[in-house]
Amino acid sequence: MILFCIMCVSLLTVVLFVAGDGNPKESSPFINSSSASDVEKSQQYNGKNMALFEEEMDNSPMVSSILSSLANYSNLPQGSKEHEEAENEEGAAPSKKKPAVKAPSLGTLMGVYLPCIQNIFGVILFLRMTWMVGIGGVFGSFIIVFMCCSTTMLTAISMSAIATNGVVPAGGSYYMISRSLGPEFGGAVGICFYLGTTFAGAMYILGAIELLLIYILPQAAIFKMEGLEGADMEAAMLNNMRVYGTIVLSFMATVVFVGVKYVNKLALVFLACVILSILAVYAGVIKTAFEPPVFPVCILGNRTLISKGFDVCAKVIERDNGTVTTKLWKIFCDSEFLNATCDEYFANNNVSEIQGIPGVSSGILAENLFGYYLEKGDFLEKRGISAMQDPEAIITNSNRYVLADITSFFTLLVGIYFPSVTGIMAGSNRSGDLRDAQKSIPIGTIAAITTTSIVYMSAVVLFGACIEGVVLRDKFGEGVNGNLVIGTLAWPSPWVIVIGSFFSTCGAGLQSLTGAPRLLQAISRDSVIPFLKVFGHGKANGEPTWALLLTASICEIGIIIASLDAVAPILSMFFLMCYMFVNLACALQTLLRTPNWRPRFKFYHWALSFLGMSLCLSLMFICSWYYAIVAMVIATCIYKYIEFAGAEKEWGDGIRGISLSAARFALMRLEEGPPHTKNWRPQIMVLVSMDAEHNVEQPRLLSLTNQLKAGKGLTIVGTSVVGTYLNNHAEAQQADQVLRKLMETEKVKGFSQVVISSNLRDGTSHLIQVGGLGGLKHNTVLVSWPRTWKQAEDNLRFRNFIEVVRETTAASMALLVPKNIAAYPSNGERFTEGHIDVWWIVHDGGMLMLLPFLLRQHKVWRKCKMRIFTVAQMDDNSIQMKKDLITFLYHLRIDAEVEVVEMHDSDISAYTYEKTLVMEQRSQILKQMHLTKNEMEREIQSITDSSRGSIRRKNPSNLRSQQSSEEPAGVSVEEKPEEEVQLIHNKNATPTSPTSPITPAGGVATPGSEVQMTWTDKAEHQAAAAHPEQGGIKDIFNMKPNQSNVRRMHTALRLNEVIMKKSKDAKLVLLNMPGPPKNRMGEENYMEFLEVLTEGLNRVLLVRGGGREVITIYS
Repeated sequence: MILFCIMCVSLLTVVLFVAGDGNPKESSPFINSSSASDVEKSQQYNGKNMALFEEEMDNSPMVSSILSSLANYSNLPQGSKEHEEAENEEGAAPSKKKPAVKAPSLGTLMGVYLPCIQNIFGVILFLRMTWMVGIGGVFGSFIIVFMCCSTTMLTAISMSAIATNGVVPAGGSYYMISRSLGPEFGGAVGICFYLGTTFAGAMYILGAIELLLIYILPQAAIFKMEGLEGADMEAAMLNNMRVYGTIVLSFMATVVFVGVKYVNKLALVFLACVILSILAVYAGVIKTAFEPPVFPVCILGNRTLISKGFDVCAKVIERDNGTVTTKLWKIFCDSEFLNATCDEYFANNNVSEIQGIPGVSSGILAENLFGYYLEKGDFLEKRGISAMQDPEAIITNSNRYVLADITSFFTLLVGIYFPSVTGIMAGSNRSGDLRDAQKSIPIGTIAAITTTSIVYMSAVVLFGACIEGVVLRDKFGEGVNGNLVIGTLAWPSPWVIVIGSFFSTCGAGLQSLTGAPRLLQAISRDSVIPFLKVFGHGKANGEPTWALLLTASICEIGIIIASLDAVAPILSMFFLMCYMFVNLACALQTLLRTPNWRPRFKFYHWALSFLGMSLCLSLMFICSWYYAIVAMVIATCIYKYIEFAGAEKEWGDGIRGISLSAARFALMRLEEGPPHTKNWRPQIMVLVSMDAEHNVEQPRLLSLTNQLKAGKGLTIVGTSVVGTYLNNHAEAQQADQVLRKLMETEKVKGFSQVVISSNLRDGTSHLIQVGGLGGLKHNTVLVSWPRTWKQAEDNLRFRNFIEVVRETTAASMALLVPKNIAAYPSNGERFTEGHIDVWWIVHDGGMLMLLPFLLRQHKVWRKCKMRIFTVAQMDDNSIQMKKDLITFLYHLRIDAEVEVVEMHDSDISAYTYEKTLVMEQRSQILKQMHLTKNEMEREIQSITDSSRGSIRRKNPSNLRSQQSSEEPAGVSVEEKPEEEVQLIHNKNATPTSPTSPITPAGGVATPGSEVQMTWTDKAEHQAAAAHPEQGGIKDIFNMKPNQSNVRRMHTALRLNEVIMKKSKDAKLVLLNMPGPPKNRMGEENYMEFLEVLTEGLNRVLLVRGGGREVITIYS
């Protein structure tokens, strides 16, 4: 009330303020705003005391305006009720207003508990439970039931935690797993759960057909089994199952296609059948304590006889004061007379009749306590009765005895029984129809599992206490007149169980055919598996028509198998895998402690989930190890398919969380120290530049990166944007997207990084310094050679390049500089032959050895052979050097040809002097002459023309070869890369004073030789005439080249000459990169030396080591 009064007073004050004095007021609360939209905003927020936040209202609305929609949040796709309503409205008039969809109204009992009861109690309880107790014994069967029920209970606890951690839309288990473990696990487990549900439908149909053909209407069999025995009878039975199973499947699929409303209307009827059948069994157990039902079993010796074909369980009977043979006598003897020849076993053993249902107070429990496993074809024998038989006698009349139809063992019983405890997801699958899913799912599911577990465990004990062992082991009731064994125990009649179980199995089959297509439709609509998208479509009302067709086709596979005992372990695998991942999801979320993990259900623990997951995995291999492997292979294939081809989804899943935790742990481990030499590999920082349109100028750098890395290790592709972060953030994001797209095109697995800096130099330095995270940092920098470094506009670029060289050296990082990167192969090219030549001049830690090895792992370079050249000086033993190098490579396990190149001392040629002189003169001219760009080009052109004329006269042959390689036809003057129209302006260098004596002809005295200089007076006059004010220009032509530069130029020329001779045709040349000058003077000279060193080579990779060993001979 107080708050309401305050708001009223505030509103009144504002009204008086706006309309009180008539003076013009500020029309909008937004500063300097006069637009109509701002006026609307001022009216909208006026009086709400929210002026401080008004500029954010468009993106961040007020809580009061959205609180209602948050509380009524709904993200529920159409459930079965919506489908039903849509069908009912198909025939309605178009003008009729469509009624609003009703809110979910199902509670815990009708929405979760009873559906779970109906799905858990199924065909196995009625058809195989008694047989399992007879084969496995009460003790063994109790262990199986307890183990399976414990697994489902632990899974239900985990599922309850997940289901109460937020709103669970319709989709149930698939939704929970996919949103908890990610699209890969969710898709894989969703498909497994779908296959399990589909095969469950096949199992229920086969159970219904077995009830029909064996217990209800045996004469309906198409393939007659009378008179057949052994394999023939089994084949006839399976064929009958296939024919009738296909018919029933087609009928059920048609019912589901016509409308799910019919299935929903019959659900309560089917549920009533299940409950009445179970109650009839308990009533029969109670009745056996007072009046056991009469179901005699005829025993010959200790073998159980099939009850059909005789009426009296005796060999002879007394009639009219005489002994008369019975029908049983005629079965085993060749005539009805007492002196007939009979079967040896029949003749040697007596016939006895025992009570099949002795009752709960008979003490038969002690006899049924332990297991009685049989091989296929074994006789069902009564314990405690001795029989006379010859072990070597030929068995005859075997079709008159009850025989074991399959070989039984403990793990088989687990696989057959486990489907009877599935169905615990029925409640979560209906989450869209529940009034309060977070409350109903845990209570209803756990209560249903508790109820069914009590029923199953008590049934094991009661069956063992009431029914004779040979009857329990009689799977099809052949010894009790063909009755269903559990039906013999029921009250008031066996038909209660037979009819009830038949309808319940039919209902369960319909439920499976209804739920499985919708599960597949949910997976398809999530678009996590591209090829399943077609199954997301259906009828106008949303019915999954295509998914139903696929479900029926897969279900037909189970029908063709035709054996209930063979189909049950298959669906056990898929359900167990689904339950395993539900437990894994809960355990992961609990251990990771993600902030969003806040389930309302508090009775869970990661240890319980882990125990449930372990039980599921153990049961998978206990049931059938080969089925388990097949199921896991299917799930793995689906997982990998989604990972590589599926749509990327971000659902905040636990796998992403565990990836972050694992990454943090790994990064912390990397911080402990640098990697061992054996684990060293180039972790590359690729420095690329972009043009004005944000296109990468050197895309082949990423191709080379991919060929070096092959997806291993760390790759960072970085670039720099000039500007400020606030003004250029959008530009940086655009550049990042371009880098990511190019990395995807070139198949480079790594990270992109864009920094914004006031200049490119600082941006590149920042990338080198801060790239990577913790111990996962780059140790190698890959940068392209600045091919236009001689042009005046690229003066800054080559200086940045030299700074990169200096910074990587200071940071002890390796440096890779590919020259002529445009000529490098793309990832799609293949070299069928050729060489990768390594010129090992100085030891750099082994980088030159490691890089060719890594390149040859890629398909582009795989067929290239490796050659290693090293240089021997005058006083070196080249023969011994070659032997040592071969031994070293052998220990390194590297295959390569070895050659030692001898470089003898030679005189420095005039060409070397003049090339050095031209280099220094260019530098000095640019320092002394302050000309415009065009003037500098004309000036330097005249000087270089004169220089070339002198060089041509001194070294005509060398110059011709140089010109042929440097100046291809059609290249303009502006494009020539050498001493043509190129300038370098070094403001930091200081001119060298020309103090050397110059002869009138230009000759210069040098140590050891006399070199004639050929600068002409014409050249000097041209320079002076062009700029008479530059009085010092003439001194440039009188300068003497620096001796250190002369030696470096001599080395570059000699090495280039040797490399061209040996490696001119090599596919790639790797070469040690000399270090940059220590001072800032002569940076142009350093670039010139590298140009001369690599001149004429097509592909060169300059390599500079990081100062540590990167390759070792040890294992």
